[in-house]
Amino acid sequence: MLAAQGKATTLDQLCINTIRTLSIDGVQKANSGHPGLPLGAAAMAYVLWTRHLKHYPASPRWFNRDRFVLSAGHGSMLLYSLLHLTGYALSMEQLKQFRQWHSLTPGHPERNLDYGVEVTTGPLGQGFGNGVGLAMAEAHLAARYNRPGFDIIDNYTYAIVSDGDLMEGIAAESASLAGHLKLGKLIYLYDDNRITLSASTQLTFTEEHARRFEAMGWHTVQVADGNDLDAIDKAIQAAKREKDRPSLILVRTHIGFGSPKQDSFKAHGEPLGEEDLRRTKENLGWPLEPSFLVPKEAEEHFHSALAAGKKAESEWNQKLAAYESKHPELARELRLVMSGKLPQGWGQDLPQFPADDKGMATRVAAGKALQAIAPRLPELIGGSADLNPSTHTELKDAGNFDHPSNATGDMQGATGGGWSYAGRNIHYGVREHAMGSISNGLAAYGGLIPFTATFLTFSDYMRPAIRLAALSELQVVYVFTHDSIGLGEDGPTHQSVEHVASLRAIPRLVVIRPGDANEAVIAWQVAVETRDRPVALILSRQNVPTLDRKEFASAEGLRRGAYVLADPPAGKPQLILIATGSEVGLVVAARRKLQEQNISVRVVSMPSWELFEAQSEEYRHSVLPPDVKARLAVEAGVSQGWERYVGDHGGIISVDRFGASAPASIVMKEYGFSVDNVCAKALALLR
Repeated sequence: MLAAQGKATTLDQLCINTIRTLSIDGVQKANSGHPGLPLGAAAMAYVLWTRHLKHYPASPRWFNRDRFVLSAGHGSMLLYSLLHLTGYALSMEQLKQFRQWHSLTPGHPERNLDYGVEVTTGPLGQGFGNGVGLAMAEAHLAARYNRPGFDIIDNYTYAIVSDGDLMEGIAAESASLAGHLKLGKLIYLYDDNRITLSASTQLTFTEEHARRFEAMGWHTVQVADGNDLDAIDKAIQAAKREKDRPSLILVRTHIGFGSPKQDSFKAHGEPLGEEDLRRTKENLGWPLEPSFLVPKEAEEHFHSALAAGKKAESEWNQKLAAYESKHPELARELRLVMSGKLPQGWGQDLPQFPADDKGMATRVAAGKALQAIAPRLPELIGGSADLNPSTHTELKDAGNFDHPSNATGDMQGATGGGWSYAGRNIHYGVREHAMGSISNGLAAYGGLIPFTATFLTFSDYMRPAIRLAALSELQVVYVFTHDSIGLGEDGPTHQSVEHVASLRAIPRLVVIRPGDANEAVIAWQVAVETRDRPVALILSRQNVPTLDRKEFASAEGLRRGAYVLADPPAGKPQLILIATGSEVGLVVAARRKLQEQNISVRVVSMPSWELFEAQSEEYRHSVLPPDVKARLAVEAGVSQGWERYVGDHGGIISVDRFGASAPASIVMKEYGFSVDNVCAKALALLR
């Protein structure tokens, strides 16, 4: 066991041990947490934060700062200690409230830019993908706005990643794409302590890590001793000299360094205990009391980040002012995207679709809306998991995001506008999970509105990243097409049944399933305007009728989640038909047939439960009057949740089993989505 470092005879060692002891004191006081990583990784974190990281703790939102991600989020006390010591507004009291109610120091980092936390991490591998997105954002904005002599956007993205991060499939997806894209300003320090939560990596993770990443186009450096500050420093310098390869620095560390539990999985996820805490401090040559000790010399040294950051931000502001004089139009656009405000008139070119019984698929209508929006929103960037032709999400003539050197050979599928980091079409390949996590990084960077696209059934592959986007209040737009059993011949493996309900279960995620082409346009408007949470657009593969808005209510009603599409010619409705998506046209047709039988019917389009629930009780009751008990909900997905809207006396036409392979019209009819069946179910409610 590497038992001790000896006494803190140098300023560097004093500072490193300050990080270590603050971290283990926080874990011990909470009687909960992960002391092993902060003890083992403190030295490499110290070198990064004091010798390389460009940041200004007094101005944590400074746009040109370097980004740091603790992908191994279980070691959160390491991050909190660094933030406090370097001068962020994270007080000592907050360190003492680690993992407590309403503290700013939760068990795993939660995005909070005011206190220096860039992204929400914890589920392993997510931070790895986030970092790739942050680096892509820097590369894109630099290519778009920098001009000779004016490197206005110029920062590195750093992360500390762990064994667990590298084991997760999302890391492989993200690393593969990052290597292809040649993201030279992406630098990860790998905490190679060879211990997981429950065992040694000898049981599960014996691959040659450096060779694996080299094969994916990464530059790698190995540091044999995680306490060798000069070796770590030189490795980071070498990584910064790499222009066309992301870097992985493999640092051989020792989990729980200096503690009796060093190099044991027992150091990973539980407090050291009072006795082992005492012995650890003794091994480190640290006073036993007081706890949470920050020596004055260490405090002064860490606070040099304030002066360095102030100087860097001031120089950047001067450069930005000169840039504004030289390139006023570009500077005006850059200022706007950095502010997060939308340009005036951004939606003025949106299409309006005339009534058409044949209609069009909502994926097609949404694609037309996207094409109208993109030229006026330079911050809009995104792509699909190899499904652009099917999801209608290619931005025409907007270029392809890639390193220019990759534009060789047969580039089938490329849009116009060439290949460079300035391109706005991201080709993710078949990497749904990485796409979701990378998009979180793009959104977290600032200045961009990322979107993704795939078939709805593959939202399952993205779910962890979607959940974290919602938790982090990040603006990401998810375009999910092929939304139901209406997909047809591809069969049950591809026919989404439970997916809409599953997405609706995620707090803060706005799910919108538009009912016709004009609702699809408004849905995109809502997605762009919703700045503090992600939005999922659920779109049909098959054509749906475009409603005559002279006869039916305006599609603007989508903004309120649900609205009265049509009412009886006179009097109170006897029955309410509620539908979303492709089933709206179905219930409209059923209404006509029921009216022929003198049944008074209200039709409600309910594209978004979340938007509807945000309305006042008065509005919700005006759409679904409590005294109208006969209600029938129609949606080609599982029935889960619809009971809240139909009540005890209502009914639901749904799909509570898997789909089938056959032409869409046949599948829909066989599963009960026909005018005759809707009418029969509705009449049964009135008996």
